[in-house]
Amino acid sequence: LGNGPGVSLYKKGTEGELVVCNMPPVELSKEEVYASCMVDFKMMQALEDGKVKLNEYDWVLGPRPRRWMELKPSFYLKYSQNIKGFHTHVPPYAQLPGHKLSEAATNYSCGHMAVDYTCRIMKATEVHLYGFDAMFDMNLDSFTDTFLKANRSALNIHRMASNWRPIWTAFFTEFNNVDFIIHHNHSDIKLILPKNATIEVGVLPDGKNRRTKNAS
Repeated sequence: LGNGPGVSLYKKGTEGELVVCNMPPVELSKEEVYASCMVDFKMMQALEDGKVKLNEYDWVLGPRPRRWMELKPSFYLKYSQNIKGFHTHVPPYAQLPGHKLSEAATNYSCGHMAVDYTCRIMKATEVHLYGFDAMFDMNLDSFTDTFLKANRSALNIHRMASNWRPIWTAFFTEFNNVDFIIHHNHSDIKLILPKNATIEVGVLPDGKNRRTKNAS
């Protein structure tokens, strides 16, 4: 469950384990959420400052939150009961052409990490993605923006979308034994999908929908 506007296509009670990114944009109980995935220092800072509370969920943390815990042992002790585990794997294809190795973790979004965790660790055979609007549109609006400051300038949106999209193609290709169903309000996706990734077009609660030829 991503944090883009398209997340509203998700229906509570849908069968399967639910993995969310940061704070879910819909009200969910602990029993409904398998884990909340986090990859950023800024989320750790927000938790420490009390800007956001995720105490009710179990957490799966990426490499930067793990480093945060190492630097702040008191923070780790306070929230250790929430930590389901650390998932620090960053695939080699996150280092995009012309980028330094140190930039790979920055290119690898919370959404990437969450889906990687469901496939690599949870061994999922079918994964449904909601709220991953950046695959389709130059829209990086996120529920996380409501409590964390983010650079949403046109230049940065283009840069981030351009970095994220090739990683998805490589990711779907790596896990070619997993069926990926991407939910959005139109099918005009801006990346190449292998045969194991398909799009399911739905209608947003506000009735907005743009139908195009299905991409697969």
